[in-house]
Amino acid sequence: MFYGLHLKVKTGTETISAHLAPTCYLDNQEIQFSKGDKIMVEGSRVSFQNVPAIIATEVEKNDDVLKLRDTNGYPVWSGWRKKGMGKRRNIN
Repeated sequence: MFYGLHLKVKTGTETISAHLAPTCYLDNQEIQFSKGDKIMVEGSRVSFQNVPAIIATEVEKNDDVLKLRDTNGYPVWSGWRKKGMGKRRNIN
């Protein structure tokens, strides 16, 4: 079982939970998150347990971009240990 990282993101009108990825994947990334960080989250808005949430496809912090899912929503961490996928930064 994996534990995932969820961030509470404040927008101009609401606070919403952004579901990122398993912590075992995020622990191997260079980008880290702290309370008060200014970030931009892209993803799909869903309802999780009858509460609005975002399934993040990428998160931008400063000049770093963390890709989490491809254009079909497939998680990049799926098989990352086998494929050697590890640290990914700023894929612009």
